[in-house]
Amino acid sequence: MNKLYAFVERQFNLTLRHWHWELVWIVYQIAMALSVGFIGAGAAAVSGVELNIEQLTLYLLIGSLLWGFLNLLLKELSYAIVWERWEGTIEYTFMAPVSRLTHLVGTSIAALIYGVIRTTLVLLAVAFFFDISLSNANLWAAVALLAIAAVSFIGIGMMVAVLPLLTPERGEMVGVIVQAFLLMISGIYYPISVLPVWMQKIAVFSPAFYALEGMRHALLEGGAFREFWQYIWPLIILGVVLIPLGWLVFSFGEKHSKKKGKLKRSG
Repeated sequence: MNKLYAFVERQFNLTLRHWHWELVWIVYQIAMALSVGFIGAGAAAVSGVELNIEQLTLYLLIGSLLWGFLNLLLKELSYAIVWERWEGTIEYTFMAPVSRLTHLVGTSIAALIYGVIRTTLVLLAVAFFFDISLSNANLWAAVALLAIAAVSFIGIGMMVAVLPLLTPERGEMVGVIVQAFLLMISGIYYPISVLPVWMQKIAVFSPAFYALEGMRHALLEGGAFREFWQYIWPLIILGVVLIPLGWLVFSFGEKHSKKKGKLKRSG
């Protein structure tokens, strides 16, 4: 537990060291969320069709906020590897007497806590611009779905984090491609029914799809907790599969990088 906490503390110290950049990213995320919300608010004026503007705006905002949170979990492990390359400490971290699972989980916990803080700040900022009612929402179901989805995305984040190890120069950019693909197939801003059939079949393997469907059901329609089992059980299965798979993929990438001498800052 002490080793696990050490990685959490180290990650927060790194975040505080670069707090001005984190402030920039928070402002950017707020601007993106507001832009998506304004798209919903202006849809009726553009289309000339009478729409339920409040529901459409909330539909888009849920997608924007949830993706911002899950995407942060996806990126933080990669950024941690990139930072260590810049600092020249990655070899020391990999030589430390600590299991790689402890290293990855500790960094992921820090990302999870920071993600909750940042998403809360974005949500408070968005609340000043949009008057949205959540009187019928099942908030407990929404929180449960978010927590379970976070586990799955941590597993994907472990796999994405191996890219800066295997390809020091372009690994981070390849991770961005993975994020873009998940954004496209998961129905962040639209139902997956508008996608080609073959993409819809791929979407069912994305934890973001189940999280978004469940969150929208919980916040827009409410309902009893048992109604959300159809979204919860796939997320549990994906989490059980993706966490060990992510750890194995990262361990393989670490061994390969050590063997090929790719841990130097210069790559």
